Amino acid sequence: MSSSDLGTQLKDQWNDVLGRLATKQMFQSNWDIAAFVVFFTFIGLILLLILLVLIRCFCCCCCDCDSPVKKKHYKQKVGVDNLGMEP
Repeated sequence: MSSSDLGTQLKDQWNDVLGRLATKQMFQSNWDIAAFVVFFTFIGLILLLILLVLIRCFCCCCCDCDSPVKKKHYKQKVGVDNLGMEP
């Protein structure tokens, strides 16, 4: 593939995009709309997960590190023994 072919293809695609913007018809079919929705839903979920991880990291670093962790120590046994696991 030569550089003139690549340049021609890029120019044609750019003109196609500009033509769609001018006519306000970005999608050719319902499949284009569905692909757009799926793609941006995926990107949105990834960004949401990254945001939740960052919030968790910053909250744990700011709040929990300075205060001692209080753990409950049970004096009595809690739960039921599984006698089936005994030899």
